[in-house]
Amino acid sequence: MLDKAEVGATFLLNSPFGPDEVWDRLPQEVQETIIRKKLKFYVIDGYGVAKVAGMGGRVNTVMQTCFFALANVLPREEAIEQIKYAIKKTYGKRGDAVVQKNFAAVDASIEHLHEVKYPDHITSTFKRLPAVWGDVPDFVERVTGMIIAGKGDLLPVSALPVDGTFPTGTAKYEKRSIALEIPIWDPKICIQCGLCALVCPHAAIRSKAYPQQALTGRPETFQAMDYKGKELEAHLFTIQVAPDDCTGCGVCVDVCPAKSKEQVKHKAINMEPKLDHLKAEQENFDYFLKIAELDRSLAKMNTVKGSQLLEPLFEYSGACAGCGETPYVKLMSQLFGDRLIIGNATGCSSIYGGNLPTTPYTTNAAGYGPTWSNSLFEDTAEFGLGFRLAFDEKQALAANLCRELASQIGDDLVGELIANAPQQYTEDEIRAQRARVKALGERLAGVDSPQARLLAGVAEALVRRSVWILGGDGWAYDIGFGGLDHVLASGRDVNVLVMDTGVYSNTGGQASKATPRGAVAKFAAAGKPNRKKDLGMIAASYGGVYVGQIAMGANPAQTIKVFLEAESYRGPSLILAYSHCIAHGIEMSTAMSHQKDVVRSGFWPLYRYDPRLSHDGGRPFQLDSRKPNMSFKELAASEARFAMLARTNPAAAEKLFEMAQRDIDDQWHYYEQLSGVQREVSEQAGKKEGVQS
Repeated sequence: MLDKAEVGATFLLNSPFGPDEVWDRLPQEVQETIIRKKLKFYVIDGYGVAKVAGMGGRVNTVMQTCFFALANVLPREEAIEQIKYAIKKTYGKRGDAVVQKNFAAVDASIEHLHEVKYPDHITSTFKRLPAVWGDVPDFVERVTGMIIAGKGDLLPVSALPVDGTFPTGTAKYEKRSIALEIPIWDPKICIQCGLCALVCPHAAIRSKAYPQQALTGRPETFQAMDYKGKELEAHLFTIQVAPDDCTGCGVCVDVCPAKSKEQVKHKAINMEPKLDHLKAEQENFDYFLKIAELDRSLAKMNTVKGSQLLEPLFEYSGACAGCGETPYVKLMSQLFGDRLIIGNATGCSSIYGGNLPTTPYTTNAAGYGPTWSNSLFEDTAEFGLGFRLAFDEKQALAANLCRELASQIGDDLVGELIANAPQQYTEDEIRAQRARVKALGERLAGVDSPQARLLAGVAEALVRRSVWILGGDGWAYDIGFGGLDHVLASGRDVNVLVMDTGVYSNTGGQASKATPRGAVAKFAAAGKPNRKKDLGMIAASYGGVYVGQIAMGANPAQTIKVFLEAESYRGPSLILAYSHCIAHGIEMSTAMSHQKDVVRSGFWPLYRYDPRLSHDGGRPFQLDSRKPNMSFKELAASEARFAMLARTNPAAAEKLFEMAQRDIDDQWHYYEQLSGVQREVSEQAGKKEGVQS
């Protein structure tokens, strides 16, 4: 940053260290630049000021005030007056409390802004860390590191890949270390539920089960406890944070159910100042990564705890702290691993999923991981269907070639390969098929023919791939709906994951057809006047589409169940995943708990529509959430997207909220009928009357 400073420029630093301490906390290169350029050096603990003012980690008001106080663009008093005017104009709709918090931050900013008097020589004992450090690949050091450092424009064309491809699994080298507080595990209280790892938006909290001998040479501060569960006897268990990759959102602490009986508010995982734990946790996490991953076939992946013993192949994305979308993507990568083939719609998920300079999709120890590609907003469903069609054709070609070459590679192996190609529902079945394909490759090495060479190139298609189409509601409900409808009606084996925030999050919060009635968004400033589109029932109307509606924070077990059922269904499946977002105007650290109210109010019912059940004479529609016991108006009061309308236009809000409640009631009654709940209640009532009479 100081490269651009002119001689005599003003340098303002946001730091937890005060004016008497901050100088010695700076690297040698920074001190040298400040001295050489004779900079005017000021410091403020912006996060500390914001926290005291009740603004959490929002420091924009604090730093803006300091800028105008130092820049002399306007006289200081006039600048502060204009800032407060802008605050009232910008945040007035959110209520006076928000305005007053910002005013308090402005006043405190001036009080806590200090000039740093520094010596005329370097006193620091350490140098600045490079953009990437440690054991990094050559490409990451030469190219990715330059981009991370903000010097991508200096890269020559010759340094870039000829074919335009970039390596995956590079987010782990970025090490942004942006959290002020990180979660610290207390094994004395932990019940090993797995919730903290499940809800972590960045895969920065991980759990492992491993044999006791794996702890040889562990750091002194590395913690472990006995694994609870007969499925992994004589194993140890650890929950570990990645301190430089955590964003400090606090979602993990919010969902932790294990509380201390002696210490108030102390849980099995607690947010503590990062600087107090950084060095120790860096060593612990490095050691944790060296412990071998658990054999996938040993994990009970249909449980929260078991699913979180699986290695995530989506990690450290640049999504917002506390993001509601990324936990679903991470879970998907854990459940289906390196078999994933992903077509991703443009939107938030394509930005945090494949934006340069780094990529969060990664590989396992064998070097295999998800295959990912981004397509246009309007054709992603067709794009993903193309993956399925291509793999089906390759599998058919491989099967035909096996039959042609059966006499040379063995009838027994060919029979097993072809018979098991449509199976592969479990990890053991997939592993067995991979072993057969490996054996096929070995036998083909001794056959010299065009058919044998062609089969060697397509043999991997005999191992089942899990094809997924990812995107947000802007894609699925709006711009890409026509293609999605076509794909769902195709009957082909594709899985669709819609991360529904109810708004175009990536482009500033515009209303979509998923935006609920009464919500304020761009292009719906007076509250959206019509109801939310019921995409799930549109898909279910075809009769052959698996549909699941989930909310991880409300029912994590149902979320996992839906993912596994959808993937095992040999036809199209659609998962609608409730995804909280900063655009909702909620406290992101408690957003997963907030999802319970979202479901409890009936705003987002949980259900599954499984066509397989109708084949057995049962009801395909299963209602997984209880009857609403909270009004929509209560829910709306807790989200700024609804509450701001109640403040600016109470009459309109009252009318729209009443209509929204009717939407919920009507939808719930319809879902009850589909699930047979009302009929069962009537039958039970009839039997009771008969007994009484």
